[in-house]
Amino acid sequence: MNNKLSRRQLITSGLAATAGVSGLGVAVAHNGLMPPDHRGFFGPGETMTYAAQRVLTSHSMAREFPRSEISQRPFANDTDAPTDEFKQLQTGGFADWRLTVDGMVARPTSLSVAQIKGMPSRSQVTHLACEEGWSYIAEWMGTPLSQILEAVGVHPEAKYVVYSSIQNGWRTSVDMADALHPQTLVAHGMNGGELPVSHGGPLRLRVPRQLGYKSIKFINHLTVVDHLNAYSHGRGYSWYAGI
Repeated sequence: MNNKLSRRQLITSGLAATAGVSGLGVAVAHNGLMPPDHRGFFGPGETMTYAAQRVLTSHSMAREFPRSEISQRPFANDTDAPTDEFKQLQTGGFADWRLTVDGMVARPTSLSVAQIKGMPSRSQVTHLACEEGWSYIAEWMGTPLSQILEAVGVHPEAKYVVYSSIQNGWRTSVDMADALHPQTLVAHGMNGGELPVSHGGPLRLRVPRQLGYKSIKFINHLTVVDHLNAYSHGRGYSWYAGI
């Protein structure tokens, strides 16, 4: 028996594999599991990672730790006050800080830190891991992002929440699965106290099911959208950073 594959067999096998991948791609697209960065050289890999995690872990919870496992100071990646505008707001105790919520919502609004603190809240002890290699465990207190989205009335066709920081125009986004996840917080507290400026105070989005660059500091704007075609998540990172 000849163990060598004929040219015809190689072509047939290649066509079958291509059809299988193509069919999988059609299924992924049909079910809305295409990430915004699905094009380009790394697109297929990004798509398979995103689709697989959404199918297998859509309702999963990030691990929560006992308070005894909170990391000891100093914590990694502390940050100075980012701008002069920020310093002015800090001088006033952040009384004039506003989190604007707009886009595909029934009731666009602007919320003060006090208003956000007055909404239903939760705490969680979770692991913050950075793609650069550092990590720590901390307790985060805050209002679930889902509470804010419910209050403003998100349109049913909305797919993403874009969130922006006062720090160097930094912004990124999450899909509605993570935006509505109970562990995704608009955090205003850390380890039993106020959220320090060095770690994103007065408000930081905490997304424990993704890498640290999705938990951006100093957030002041949320925009609900149905597509990200004109939005660059940029800075060389993958859009989806699930862990």
